[in-house]
Amino acid sequence: MAEIVIGVLALQGDFAEHIATLKKCGDVKCREVRKLQDLEGTHGLVIPGGESTVILKLLRDFKLFEHVKAYGSSGIPMFGTCAGCIMLSSSIDGMPEQETLRLGDYSVKRNAYGAQVHSFESHIKGDPAIFGEEPLRAILIRAPMITKCGPNFKILAEHEGHPVLVQQDNILSCTFHPEITGDARIHKYFVELVKQKQMAYKS
Repeated sequence: MAEIVIGVLALQGDFAEHIATLKKCGDVKCREVRKLQDLEGTHGLVIPGGESTVILKLLRDFKLFEHVKAYGSSGIPMFGTCAGCIMLSSSIDGMPEQETLRLGDYSVKRNAYGAQVHSFESHIKGDPAIFGEEPLRAILIRAPMITKCGPNFKILAEHEGHPVLVQQDNILSCTFHPEITGDARIHKYFVELVKQKQMAYKS
């Protein structure tokens, strides 16, 4: 198989941590995405944590919003964490006017666990068929909560009865920050998703 290239949106947020984690996932090339030319030729895209309203503004300012939306709509894998999870959602509870990419059929509540001072760490059980029996380490920093999922979403991990890691075909969304835990299992799962999509395109 040709080399896999995964883009990481690098307009704001902790994109460097995602790149460092992806480099633990085998033969994967990472590319910082700040303009359309950076996006072209990638096989998957990560939208990192940060501030969703700032990311939205920068996507507009850099004329990337419609291109990123079309990218995900075409079936290319996308992975959003925290603010990235908000950006991929179809709607934000209590904020109907807030624009998102609307690529995932789920709703979120922003800052569901409180302000930054209320950020916390927990160990959560992921799908053992994917992640094994060892709990996933979840760091939730001003994290959103997934409040509603469409029928085609798979819940891959939960915290206190709420989905925190979900997937709908090519869209993988995570409410916490796996990129700062030292555990690359979720990123490895995304890389495998990207590889599977590439194999399907070529078959």
